[in-house]
Amino acid sequence: MRVVTLAGGTGAAKLLRGLATCVTPRELTVIGNTGDDTEVWGLHISPDLDTVTYALAGLLDVERGWGLTAETFNCLAAMAAHGADTWFNLGDRDLATHLMRTRALAERHPLSTVTARLATDHGVASRILPMSDDPVRTMIRTPGGRLTFQEYFVREKALVEVLGVDYDGAPCARPAPGVVEAIRTADVVIVCPSNPVTSIGPILAVPGIVEALSATAAPVVGVSPIVGGAAVSGPAGALMRVRGLTVSPLGVAEAYAPWLRRLLIDSRDRACVGDLARVGVEAEVAEIVMTSRAHEATLARRVLDAALARRAT
Repeated sequence: MRVVTLAGGTGAAKLLRGLATCVTPRELTVIGNTGDDTEVWGLHISPDLDTVTYALAGLLDVERGWGLTAETFNCLAAMAAHGADTWFNLGDRDLATHLMRTRALAERHPLSTVTARLATDHGVASRILPMSDDPVRTMIRTPGGRLTFQEYFVREKALVEVLGVDYDGAPCARPAPGVVEAIRTADVVIVCPSNPVTSIGPILAVPGIVEALSATAAPVVGVSPIVGGAAVSGPAGALMRVRGLTVSPLGVAEAYAPWLRRLLIDSRDRACVGDLARVGVEAEVAEIVMTSRAHEATLARRVLDAALARRAT
């Protein structure tokens, strides 16, 4: 069964770990957000691609939700002593990933090729695809000017007022090799419980991807990142309001209209079932907040069951 996922952020990493227990690794394809990519100390950082890679490799620091487990930060401390900006934490072993990526990109290898190499180096058999080899950057408009997503989320801790969100470079970008084909030939497409605006939004902004999602014969199933009127983690709620979306599963469905077919929602949002039906999305109530590895696997199986049930109708 060919399972294709759209992914970004810590919620995606959890669900992907669960999916890895349910399907053969080579049947799992991850289309990762690169709108969060940034440059630190001259290095190209791809936070979402790295989080996915580390999660599937069993190396992700689960408590932080990012970076490598048992990481040290000696280089970060040394850079601070030299007066460098250190608001973006880079671990010592994590630096090797960024050094390899930066060198390969400088040698004109596309990001998709570099991502595949890094996945292989970490022992990941699943296919991890960046949404595009072309640069797309999520920019946050604030009263004080525009910020990259990392400046907004990490440096400013998402505490500044947001006026709008832009995806710089998206109109001219092309899907990375394999992205459109993976969606079109999938047996199941899953939208992970990721921020609809800054994790999934940049993926959808790349021309050709929404068209592929609309055209695929595979059931497209999502997991809501909103539970009980608030984001499970991160600034999704504030960013959804800026986009005119209600902070609820209904707002998630509106962000993915008209190609989303089914949405798993939390039991606390059972009242949304009727509203979702009116916009053409079937709702399935489940316990979707993943608090353990066992829960990740259970939810992954529930998502696949929901997709297969949708395909049978």
